[in-house]
Amino acid sequence: MSQGQGHLVGFGPDANCTLALCSPEHSVYRYRPSLAANATFIALYAAAMAVHVLLGFRWKTWWFMWCMIVGCASEIIGYAGRVMMWYNPFKFTAFMIQIVCVTTAPVFFCAAIYVTLALTIRNLSASTARFRPSLLYYVFIASDLVSLVFQAIGGALSTSSSGTSQTAIDLALAGLSLQVATLLIFSGLMVDYLVRFAKTEEAKTKLDRRMKTFLSGLGLAILLILARCAFRVDELSEGYGGPLVRNESLFIGLEGVLIVLATFLLCVGHPGFGFRKYYEKEVVSDAERVEVKALREGK
Repeated sequence: MSQGQGHLVGFGPDANCTLALCSPEHSVYRYRPSLAANATFIALYAAAMAVHVLLGFRWKTWWFMWCMIVGCASEIIGYAGRVMMWYNPFKFTAFMIQIVCVTTAPVFFCAAIYVTLALTIRNLSASTARFRPSLLYYVFIASDLVSLVFQAIGGALSTSSSGTSQTAIDLALAGLSLQVATLLIFSGLMVDYLVRFAKTEEAKTKLDRRMKTFLSGLGLAILLILARCAFRVDELSEGYGGPLVRNESLFIGLEGVLIVLATFLLCVGHPGFGFRKYYEKEVVSDAERVEVKALREGK
């Protein structure tokens, strides 16, 4: 990979370049990551995490809250790695921290979305769906986990190979591609369900302004995450030496901005907001108690 002059190494576990000795052109990205942009993303993800913690305790939506906490925390750690690279763009540890954490974080946001939309089906009309809501748990979350494993293993292999292993790149690419395919299939099933439900009599009372706002927040979040994943697949398809990897403006716009917007949209597409009546009303029967417990725990 990138090397400095003479015996100086610009990328990998043995990198010994510093800004005093080498130009940023010899680093893996060929630039110093923007301190202002990455610090801003850290602050925004911290704010989003704080909001989701407050909403989680407000509505007792534990599954959703923990998915968002883990995802936001991973983003914060990843962007902290990019801040470290501003101080030293040749620091391999910082590179691996950000490549693994920023790449895998949206998996947790997807898990929150899958469970929330499964609960939406149960809340609106389970009988209208072509599939059982539990399918979203067993199939899509399982696919999410496989995607996470592939991306994590790809990142780990990149660490041991100084980023030169094609196997590592292929594994990470497979994980991202699986994530895109899963989101596309999931989106198709949900659109099909909502179109079918909109034609029922129940839709006249259940699809009120609050529910439409809730579904819009979820839908926009899915589109943003999908666009981001498509970009990362294209970016990684050419390896760490490709031109897209070295374009910071694209990274900021199609990775940073899209995902941070998705995390805030999920404050609107939040199960507590969408199912407020379940969380605010007094539970007076065992059946209601079981239903509310399932909604809160994501079951």
